[in-house]
Amino acid sequence: MLSSRRHGESAAIIEVFTRDHGRHAGVVRGGASRKIAPILQPGAQLDVTWRARLEDHIGSYTVEPLRSRAGALSDRQALAGLNAVTALLLFALPEREGHPALYARSEALLDLLDDQDIWPLAYLQWELALLEETGFGLDLSTCAVLGHQANDLSFVSPRSGRAVSRAGAGDWAAKLLPLPPCLLGHGPAPDEEIAEGFRTTGHFLRDHLAPALGHKPLPEARARFVDVFTRRIAAG
Repeated sequence: MLSSRRHGESAAIIEVFTRDHGRHAGVVRGGASRKIAPILQPGAQLDVTWRARLEDHIGSYTVEPLRSRAGALSDRQALAGLNAVTALLLFALPEREGHPALYARSEALLDLLDDQDIWPLAYLQWELALLEETGFGLDLSTCAVLGHQANDLSFVSPRSGRAVSRAGAGDWAAKLLPLPPCLLGHGPAPDEEIAEGFRTTGHFLRDHLAPALGHKPLPEARARFVDVFTRRIAAG
């Protein structure tokens, strides 16, 4: 479940992310009622059946709850993370285009919401997967300058998204983005490294993906989550 908005007196229009049909909207009759509205919360896992007279109509949904993720509401970071995930999926994905790998990755990520010790790193890796799925994946395998694998990959080119070693960066290091070990799957991934990773993925979401989508502004929910996370680091 990605979003819900009231439609008429008692219905709601919802958008869901499905395994085979991607981001998909439909009307839920009675969706604004006291009985159904609590089910239609962002992040909830639903069993939905869509019907329409014609394929290009908005159609209607019948919904059955499978799993609630209401536990996120009690933790500020978890709630901010949940909102960031749903907002970015709404922002980045075209309607009715299947993304089964990203769907599985997103479901697994949301299942980790209750474990805030590992959630930030899982979310960072999910942003990498989102960039890959939308055609803006980073190439962190070899040094873009020296042209071979290196043990000191430390930066990412903000233009190409390719890794750059410390030796290859030279005097250009200050103009490159950080490549913390956690983006390479190395090490224990302390929070400060994850925050550096958010700076890098944020650049490609904002300056590469967003322009390709008509220069839509990146959802504020993403910035709010990163802010909550960095404030927790500062608070110790």
